[in-house]
Amino acid sequence: MIEIDNLTMNYGDLKALDGLSLTIQPGELFAFLGPNGAGKTTAIKLLTGLMKPTFGSVKLCGLDIQKEPMQAKSILGYVPDVAVFYEKLTAPEFMQFIAELFNMDPLHSADRTNRLFNQFALHEHCGQRIENLSHGTRQRLGIASALLHEPKVFIIDEPMVGLDPIHARVVKEELRRQSRAGGTVLMSTHLLHIAEEVADRIGIMHRGKLLFVGTLEQLRAAQTQQGLNLEEIFLEMVSDSQHSWALTEQQECTQQLN
Repeated sequence: MIEIDNLTMNYGDLKALDGLSLTIQPGELFAFLGPNGAGKTTAIKLLTGLMKPTFGSVKLCGLDIQKEPMQAKSILGYVPDVAVFYEKLTAPEFMQFIAELFNMDPLHSADRTNRLFNQFALHEHCGQRIENLSHGTRQRLGIASALLHEPKVFIIDEPMVGLDPIHARVVKEELRRQSRAGGTVLMSTHLLHIAEEVADRIGIMHRGKLLFVGTLEQLRAAQTQQGLNLEEIFLEMVSDSQHSWALTEQQECTQQLN
């Protein structure tokens, strides 16, 4: 479970995240949608403990990510939008490094590595240093390493970056499998059709605010114009939010000038 309470992140006068409150249940696959600068990646960095919020809190399965970071991160799997590796290691060496970080039994970690390498077609790259791997292969390795310790909470930022259709399908199936097995899965994506295809619920963000949270059916029911697909609904909602924001900024600017 992920419990987010009044999560706020300020950079000077810029409010990158504005009072985000949300609960994502075990067995749920949740997708953040939003344009660039919406606050999705900021939210994920706060959820994973990479940044400290200005206000608010995050709990992973009841563990506060700021107050109990080691315990919370032990049940967390995280894949950033650009995965970071020790470039001089091979893929098996990197997996062994991750296993040691989580104090995994060597036999169990070796078995898990073999299964994940089969699943994500990584065996053929075992003899290469990571620095020589393609973008898509690195992405698959990043996902495999984040799944190695069998996390209860799995967070992934832009999961389909660099993946061809075959491997994108493998990743989608794995995200579904994680949630069906009782895990809590959160992904952030710009690809609306991916969210439409796999997510149980979606959250639409714009300028640090959560504009909508719910199922696709609930989103469609809330629209005055029926028959729109997710892309059309998303663009309409973000456009309305942008228009309201621009009017507010114009009013504040006028008040300052007067």
